[in-house]
Amino acid sequence: MANESRPCPCGVGDRFDYEGCGQEVQVEHIKAYVCKGPASTDKAVVVIHDIFGWQLPNTRYMADMLAANGYIAICPDFFAGREAWKPSDDWSKFDDWLKTRDARKINKEADAVLKYLKEQCGAKKLGVVGFCWGGIAVHHLMMTYPELKAGVSLYGLIKDSDDISNLLNPTFFIFAEKDDFIPLHQVTLLEQKLKKNCKVDFEVKIYPGQTHGFVHRRGEDTSPQDKPYIEEGRTDMINWLNKYI
Repeated sequence: MANESRPCPCGVGDRFDYEGCGQEVQVEHIKAYVCKGPASTDKAVVVIHDIFGWQLPNTRYMADMLAANGYIAICPDFFAGREAWKPSDDWSKFDDWLKTRDARKINKEADAVLKYLKEQCGAKKLGVVGFCWGGIAVHHLMMTYPELKAGVSLYGLIKDSDDISNLLNPTFFIFAEKDDFIPLHQVTLLEQKLKKNCKVDFEVKIYPGQTHGFVHRRGEDTSPQDKPYIEEGRTDMINWLNKYI
């Protein structure tokens, strides 16, 4: 995926000063960041972080944005206490690090979070969004948990061998045209498989000129030409959730 000579795959932007509007809570064996909007609601979205973990300001900014749009947003630590990747880490060791953090083996954490949302937050309508590593997790959860009524996978890595056609509920796939880590032929293959086999609503969308991580990277701060596409991606994400939750 990357090595020491390549840039950080989830380019984290310069939003490190963002402190968030929510609070940290304990959810069974893991910690989580929770943000609620001004009005009470029974709609909730699980926000799944990228390789940089649940405390990344960029991801909390996304959770706060969802809360402002009428959802209870929760960003749990799906690494369950294990260290997140840091941009300063040795990229030659990234593959070994990733092997110990399988985005498809998160059911224990997902069970705890969904129980918390239902019992502690009164949530009855549930969705999920995820970025990069979290995008892979969304693929898995949307084939596993029928109570998740909508999913948005943002630049989740896919392999030619992956078949994620058995989606249980509507799922939206966001990709960047110039993603160094997800070749466009893989996106095309994914769409072909979905059109052939998927029995629920889906959409696959490629955003022109964008790179990996564009929706949650806060690139609009530094790249005015990308701002319309960044805003479009966020609007599309929220509209999809609004449509199905």
